[in-house]
Amino acid sequence: MAKSMSLLWGAGSPPCWRVMITLQEKKLQDYKHKLLCFEKAEHKSLEVLDINPRGQLPAFKYGDIILNESGGACLYLENQFKSQGTKLIPDSPAEQALMYQRMFEGISLNDKLNSVIYYEWFVPEGERHDSAVRRNREALAAELKLWEGYLEKVGAGSYLAGAFSLADVIVFPSIAYAFRFGLSVGRYPKLATYYSLLKNRPSIKTSWPPHWVESLQGYDSLKDL
Repeated sequence: MAKSMSLLWGAGSPPCWRVMITLQEKKLQDYKHKLLCFEKAEHKSLEVLDINPRGQLPAFKYGDIILNESGGACLYLENQFKSQGTKLIPDSPAEQALMYQRMFEGISLNDKLNSVIYYEWFVPEGERHDSAVRRNREALAAELKLWEGYLEKVGAGSYLAGAFSLADVIVFPSIAYAFRFGLSVGRYPKLATYYSLLKNRPSIKTSWPPHWVESLQGYDSLKDL
């Protein structure tokens, strides 16, 4: 089954990483994949546009089925391969509701991260304003404090919604990204504990961004947040 799956992906992209973690958790490791370079605009190539007309990654195919939204791809894989690998949607109605809540909140977290980390990438030089930078950073800080509170409620050593689930699949890559860009362990201890809990999970370690492995040195964009 996995051999009829293909993934075009970019290193370090949380949406791509989500799909890769899910494929690992569902024991679908034998899928075909190709690493593309964002800096060379390979995500805008005809190879990608044929699958994803938005020119974005991931671009995922399973036979004739195409799924380019990472959350949709993760949900599809869990529903198609429920009895295989890790169960990623809990049976408990309460835990399931919490999983969906955190899962979709995780998309908002990633958007706010991008608005800070890639502000100069997204916004043309003549349209940049210090006030917008401040607003984006304040919004991200408020968002991260929410997640600190969520993790405080579930307790140390816990996942986001009971057992490891799609909530963690969606959210962890963004948390890892935040720490890669210098997020303070001291200011966000619950997020740091959660990061440490998951970073060596086999599905995550196996799909760790290759350039992060090659260079342990990250960035400092978020060090003062």
